[in-house]
Amino acid sequence: MNDLLRTRLGWLRIVAFLEGVSFLMLLGIAMPLKYLWGRPEMVRHVGMTHGILFVAFLALVLAVKDEKDWPMKTAALAILASVLPFGTFWAEFRLFRPVAE
Repeated sequence: MNDLLRTRLGWLRIVAFLEGVSFLMLLGIAMPLKYLWGRPEMVRHVGMTHGILFVAFLALVLAVKDEKDWPMKTAALAILASVLPFGTFWAEFRLFRPVAE
């Protein structure tokens, strides 16, 4: 775990996981609470958290792209993955983990 905190790629892997979890919480819990049961409070909190993590994810993808000399295709796949449910988990296993090893 300490190795993850020492590199930008490590931070990207952590933020990718957290961003993916926050996206799933937003889609699977907060949005149904808002639209099915009229309880919008959770969307405010989870949405703000997800937004901050999303921006951090994008910034880290661009930083790691420059640091590791990734091709534009790899960075574009990582960014595309961030807007798809479960996408950041796919990116962790297909894009980020192989570079870390």
